[in-house]
Amino acid sequence: MRHLVGLLLGTEQDWPAAFETVLRRLGPVKGVGEFDVERITIEPFDLRDSPRHDLVIDRLAYWYYHPREWLKKIAMMDDVYLLNSPFTFQSMEKQAAYCAMMRLGLKVPDTVLVPYKNPPDNTRYAYTAARYNRPFDLDEVADRIGYPLFMKPYDGGAWRGVSLVRDRAELHRAYDQSGEMLMHLQKAVEGYDVFARSLSIGAETMVMRFRPDEPMHARYAVDHEFLSPALGEEVVTIGRLVNAFFRWEFNSCETLVKGADVHPIDYANACPDVALTSLHYYFPWAIKALVRWSVFCVGTGRRPRLDLDTREYFAVTGSYEERLAAYRRLADAYFETDRYHDFCESRLRHLDEIVLDWVAGPDFDRLLVDTVTATYPAAERDRFVAHFRGLLGLWVKDSG
Repeated sequence: MRHLVGLLLGTEQDWPAAFETVLRRLGPVKGVGEFDVERITIEPFDLRDSPRHDLVIDRLAYWYYHPREWLKKIAMMDDVYLLNSPFTFQSMEKQAAYCAMMRLGLKVPDTVLVPYKNPPDNTRYAYTAARYNRPFDLDEVADRIGYPLFMKPYDGGAWRGVSLVRDRAELHRAYDQSGEMLMHLQKAVEGYDVFARSLSIGAETMVMRFRPDEPMHARYAVDHEFLSPALGEEVVTIGRLVNAFFRWEFNSCETLVKGADVHPIDYANACPDVALTSLHYYFPWAIKALVRWSVFCVGTGRRPRLDLDTREYFAVTGSYEERLAAYRRLADAYFETDRYHDFCESRLRHLDEIVLDWVAGPDFDRLLVDTVTATYPAAERDRFVAHFRGLLGLWVKDSG
C-alpha cells in the first residue's frame, strides 16, 4: 500500500528537502506499506473532491486563508491527519493558551490584555471604539503589574512586536508603535537561571537551552545538562500538556526557569522553528521525529481529533506536583506515547541508521551548503559552512 504525505509550505526549503529525502529512503514499513511525499499546490478545490493525502504537514495556512479552508475541508469531511489542525490553531491564540494554563495551575507570569492603540482600519471598529471603548490608564496597568515587563502581541509570531519595557517612557513608546496589533503586558521574570525552548513533535519533545539575545545561528546551545532531571521532566510535561490540551502536534513552548520554578511564557507556535541554520545539532532529531510521527499516525490509523475535551483537565485537583503528574498521564494518553514507542521500536529501528548515514554523507553536506548560500551574504558563507559542519559533525559523533 502506498501512503502520501503532503507538505503545505511557504518559503522554507531546508527541512522540507530533508524530510523528503529521509521519508523516501525509509523504504517499506512492515505491516504499513510505502510512503511518498509531495509539496501541495494551491488551486480551486471542490468540496466533494476526495483528497489523495493521508497526512498533511501545514506551514502555511496560519496566514494564508485559501489553503486553510482546504485543510478544514479535508479534516472535517475526509479524516486526513493534520499537523496542525487549523480548527485549534486559528481559534486558540496565545491569549487562550495563557488562560487555559493559568486555570490548570501553571506559573504563568501576570498578564493583562490591553485594547488596541489604533483600532483596525474598519469603520465598524472605529465607531465601536469611539462609543464603547472605556478610557484606561496605561501607566496604572503597568504599575500594577510591575516593571520590568514585556509588551507583546496576543497572538505572537517570530518575536514580532516584542518589547522589553523598563519604565513609563518605554511603555508609551512601545504602545504607540504597536499600532493595530492587540497587545499583552506581561510581568518579566527577573533574574531567571535559564531559558528553555521545547520543540514537540507528536509524542517526542526536545528541550533545548535557548539564548534569545544571541544571533539566530547561536540561540540554541548544545548543552545536555542545563536542567536537573526533575526540572527537565517538568518542562517536558508542560510542553506535552499544552499540546495535548489544544490538540497541537507540532509546536514549541518557551519556559523560564528560576530556582525551582518553571514559568511558561510562550506557546502556540503554528510554525515552530525547524530551520537547519538555527537548530543545527538538533536538526536531525527534528526530521527523524517528524518522519516517525507521520508514519505512526498513518500506519496505525490514528484518528484526528477536532474536539477539545477540556473538562478532564479542569477536573484534576491536588498539589502542583500531583496535578502535573495527572496532566502528564492525560497528555501521554492523548499522544499514545507507549504505543508510539513500541511502534518505533518494532517498525522504525532502521531510521536512526538511515539518518546517521545521510547526515554524515555528501548529500546532506550539499543541503547544508545550499542552505547557507541562500541564507547568508557571500562574505560570511565560508564561516557559517564551517560553523554548521562542526555542529553537525558533533551530532554524528555523538550519535555514532
